[in-house]
Amino acid sequence: MADWLDAVNWNADGLVPAIAQEGATGVVLTQAWMNREALERTAATHDAHYWSRSRGRLWRKGESSGNVQHVREIRLDCDNDAILLIVEQSGGIACHTGRQGCFFQRLEDGAWHAVEPVLKDPRTIYGK
Repeated sequence: MADWLDAVNWNADGLVPAIAQEGATGVVLTQAWMNREALERTAATHDAHYWSRSRGRLWRKGESSGNVQHVREIRLDCDNDAILLIVEQSGGIACHTGRQGCFFQRLEDGAWHAVEPVLKDPRTIYGK
């Protein structure tokens, strides 16, 4: 058991939110969830690992798309309940929609509008 993992304030489900930010540009790429194993593997391999709530399993970012997040730094916030990953995003695409990041919708006049372009068709990335 690593003491640094014990310092994290995991939620009731044993998870902590994790934000991935592109180190070179500061762009916030995505928010995902980590369990203890995901955070431990991320620290050991320097590749981002997350816990998929929908699939109920651990996954390495880029395992199917090839768009791996190489982790430069792992930071913990002041309340010890959120992780920030400073990453180098391979392929320039972090979102499953084929965009640079997941925060591509902006609230305008009471509605959400996609304001970031699709860089690659998700069907090409995932074969679906």
